[in-house]
Amino acid sequence: MKGILYIVATPIGNLEDLSPRAQRVLSEVDLIVAEDTRHSRPLLNHFGIQTPMQSMHEHNEQDRVSALIERLHQGDSIAQISDAGTPLINDPGYRLAAEARAERITVSTVPGPSAPIVALTLSGLPVSRFCFEGFIPVKQQARQQYLEALAAETRTMIFFESPRRVLDTLHSMMHCWGGQRRVSVARELTKLHESIYTAPLSELIPWIEADANRQRGEFVLVVEGAVEQQDDTEAYRMVKILAKELPPRKAAALAAEITGVKKNQLYRSLME
Repeated sequence: MKGILYIVATPIGNLEDLSPRAQRVLSEVDLIVAEDTRHSRPLLNHFGIQTPMQSMHEHNEQDRVSALIERLHQGDSIAQISDAGTPLINDPGYRLAAEARAERITVSTVPGPSAPIVALTLSGLPVSRFCFEGFIPVKQQARQQYLEALAAETRTMIFFESPRRVLDTLHSMMHCWGGQRRVSVARELTKLHESIYTAPLSELIPWIEADANRQRGEFVLVVEGAVEQQDDTEAYRMVKILAKELPPRKAAALAAEITGVKKNQLYRSLME
């Protein structure tokens, strides 16, 4: 019988977030594949888990996949973990999971912490529609172009950023999107010095600059989406029809109430 590949989430800070099921699976599998075994060994030791480990990171993932798939075919079960949080989310491991599915090997998940979702739920920004964008380009010109391409994105956006570049990124966001765009800075999530601060960029940047400690740690940036642009054609048609029977200001007020387009905007269209 073929083995099972488990995608196992690990804590992003607080060790108590490693679920009992995750502890059992990590203890029972034949091998744990970790992004960095030196980073993950203390976590496993804390829970008394002595399962053999093997590293798999962005530099050796392609070379390791074939051998791991062969072990799964031979009946060994493997757990895949990242340094923190849910594997595959901006981390190595996609190739192994995709190849396992292609080979009709069972892939199962042991869900748990995920920094983007934790930051989103704490941000106070809209959560019904969102997108995860990962890390922002490092070089200034590439960063500017990347952010400009997202200027019209109406969904809440989630980014990872390093403490060395967080201020540069926030300044670039303000340059591209304006100072009124609200951003939530989530830092050191689930850890002792966790902090979440949400404000317009014009207020957020001075707040971070005022204290060097606010520029330390692991960051997740949650950004509100752009205001969705309306197609005002129907509103203009409606206000013209209403103006045949009503004074212009009343026609504009009624059309605004029905369509959501600003009253002054509709009134100006009549006057023009």
